[in-house]
Amino acid sequence: MNYTNKLYTNSILVLLIVLSSIIFISCSKKSDDVPEPKPGHSLGIASIPNLRDMGGYKTADGATITRGLVYRSNQLYNISAGDMLLLAKLNLKNVFDLRTATEKNPMPDELPVGVNNVWLDVLADVPASGPANLNALLTDPKNANTELGDGKVEALFKQAYRHCISLPSAKTGYRKLFLSLGDKNQVPALFHCATGKDRTGWAAAAFLTLLGVPKEVVMEDYLRSNDYILPMYDSLIQQFVAAGGSPSIPKAIFGVKEEYLNAAFDEVQTKYGSIEKYFSEGLGITVEQQTAFKKLYLKD
Repeated sequence: MNYTNKLYTNSILVLLIVLSSIIFISCSKKSDDVPEPKPGHSLGIASIPNLRDMGGYKTADGATITRGLVYRSNQLYNISAGDMLLLAKLNLKNVFDLRTATEKNPMPDELPVGVNNVWLDVLADVPASGPANLNALLTDPKNANTELGDGKVEALFKQAYRHCISLPSAKTGYRKLFLSLGDKNQVPALFHCATGKDRTGWAAAAFLTLLGVPKEVVMEDYLRSNDYILPMYDSLIQQFVAAGGSPSIPKAIFGVKEEYLNAAFDEVQTKYGSIEKYFSEGLGITVEQQTAFKKLYLKD
């Protein structure tokens, strides 16, 4: 692949991931109460539909991840007043924003008073210039079918997930995230991106996998983003399909697929051989720090 094509591909890749945040804001609702969720399920805060507690899961050896310490979510923007009160009840100390500057600057995090906001642009090293215009593609379904159909969009997302493992900016960002999550004085904490499914999806999968949650359960947690995010885009998807677009394209952009997360795990296996070595060699988080991390989150 020559430099121009590589730049174009990387540009498409970044825009695919950040596109969700452009449309996501108009879909907020109000909620009055937060039901007790099952492990990995939404907290029921309508302005933040993909907000979930990472605790409650069982590990392969029978331990349980402590609830109320780490949360994952979509972006924290356009939050209703009632929902902000519910968010405040989580008693967060830190919120880690994994979005790009393009996403973050026009839609900054809205947080309860006193919460520390940390920006970790894990995709900073992906070139963001180029001719790609996904908004135009989605308003031109026939062209989108050509440019993104027949598995092309899925291939771009799988490349993006590999970038979450291999990019220097990703290593730097995820190192800072997990070192902070491993410090009892820095939690409760929350990490998020735009829709809480890709960059956040990998962070959540790595978190659960390091703690010993079985892979099939990790995958279930990952795929659950489809339950909370795809409904937000239902009307857009219907319009796109009605105009001649393939339904697989917007669903591949706005949702998640097993093959995406599997690409990240494959990159970990290829480069490091195990999740533990990904943390130690890729992120520079020592075995001793990993052990302390597990002691912080696991209970019998």
